[in-house]
Amino acid sequence: MVTKSVVVLPYDEQWEQAFAHIKDEIQEALGSLALSIEHVGSTSVRGLSAKPIIDIDVVIKDYSVLDAVVTALEEIGYLHEGDLGIAAREAFKYDGKEHLQKHHLYVCPQDSAELKRHVAFRNYLRSNPEAVREYSRIKEEGAVFYPKDIEKYIQHKSPFIEKIYREIGV
Repeated sequence: MVTKSVVVLPYDEQWEQAFAHIKDEIQEALGSLALSIEHVGSTSVRGLSAKPIIDIDVVIKDYSVLDAVVTALEEIGYLHEGDLGIAAREAFKYDGKEHLQKHHLYVCPQDSAELKRHVAFRNYLRSNPEAVREYSRIKEEGAVFYPKDIEKYIQHKSPFIEKIYREIGV
């Protein structure tokens, strides 16, 4: 599901509940195949402005269970898209999920570098209110500057993200 326009909204308390609904549906389908289901991305950080799209990383043991995960997710309307150029992060798109908030779904083995980056970045922001304020400002500014260009929006916020990655060593 590709974002066509960039809309950044102030933090919404409902995002946590929206994640919980999506998580419940995925957990029911995957059972013990999922080691955990992580709410990552900007909607997972209290107070952070974000595009109103829930980012989810399903953590699996390793690629030995991926086929079973793909099958289980297909049964509830998700279609495996491959890694889309990011190693150890499998992307899924969906149809027929109008009852859930728009979301991005990824499946990552527990040793995935991308998973570790997502969780470390989220945890850093959750414990650093000043970084949340700065990142919100940058995201809001990027949405104003590039409302129809997701690539330029991403470029606009990338220096902040890379600075934090360097700071936390991921």
